[in-house]
Amino acid sequence: MGIHELGAAGEEAACAFLRRRGYRIIERNYRCPFGELDVIAAKGKELVFCEVKTRRGGDIEEALGAVDERRRKRMAQAASYYLAEKASSSRGCRFDVIALLKAESGWRIVHVRDAFEAGDL
Repeated sequence: MGIHELGAAGEEAACAFLRRRGYRIIERNYRCPFGELDVIAAKGKELVFCEVKTRRGGDIEEALGAVDERRRKRMAQAASYYLAEKASSSRGCRFDVIALLKAESGWRIVHVRDAFEAGDL
């Protein structure tokens, strides 16, 4: 499995994980001038912008650490663009990170809710 296949499999596993927890997947791989948002989901009236990081080896902290300040800033800009383009402003939103490690027996998944606030950037 190459890096792109691993990433796609990780995103699929992340979406399945979210669905099992009551989220509705709205969009995947949303692209705009500021970059890409891996998964946009909804739970209740809240929009959730998810960054998905998949690794074959290493540890989960390495995957979580890959969402650095530069990446968070680009996510916030892309989310603002998305909200202006497609969503009503009455919805709350948050930024989550889902880190996945591929193991022989399946996936190890860590979901960090409210990983950061756009106002903190």
